[in-house]
Amino acid sequence: MTRKRSVSDDERKLFESAYQQATPLAPSLLTRKQPESKSRFTSGGLNGRTAERLKRGEIAPQARLDLHGMTETAAHTTLTAFIRSAWTRGLRLVIVVTGKGARESAPDAPFSMDSRRGILRHLAPRWLSEPDIAGLVADVRPAHRSHGGDGALYVYLRKNR
Repeated sequence: MTRKRSVSDDERKLFESAYQQATPLAPSLLTRKQPESKSRFTSGGLNGRTAERLKRGEIAPQARLDLHGMTETAAHTTLTAFIRSAWTRGLRLVIVVTGKGARESAPDAPFSMDSRRGILRHLAPRWLSEPDIAGLVADVRPAHRSHGGDGALYVYLRKNR
């Protein structure tokens, strides 16, 4: 068995200087992902027991808002005012009915403007996380089937202190 030759100090310095001056042939394959910004207000305002009771539909909402037939701007304004009013009155659980949205048209329909179904259904959770009312909202979850299912949202409000 032969011994490996050790690297001299001169060879080591030569290698380090060559390494410092080298330019890569291709960009690095590893790209760093920027961490997602975390919201100041996280959901989690529910304890496990309350969350389970909500999931089963055992807790009755204290107020109800129906956004059916409203435009985006009208629905946004109404939702914001409703949440503020409910929080001021000390309510904890409200239900927001958005509807499931109109049935999708045929894929070859000539005038289909938007392929998404249920604009308000998709926008309501985003509106509830906006800074002006996010501090009032503890959690947002889909409603139980008996309270509207996928077409409605439970909004659990923080305590008014």
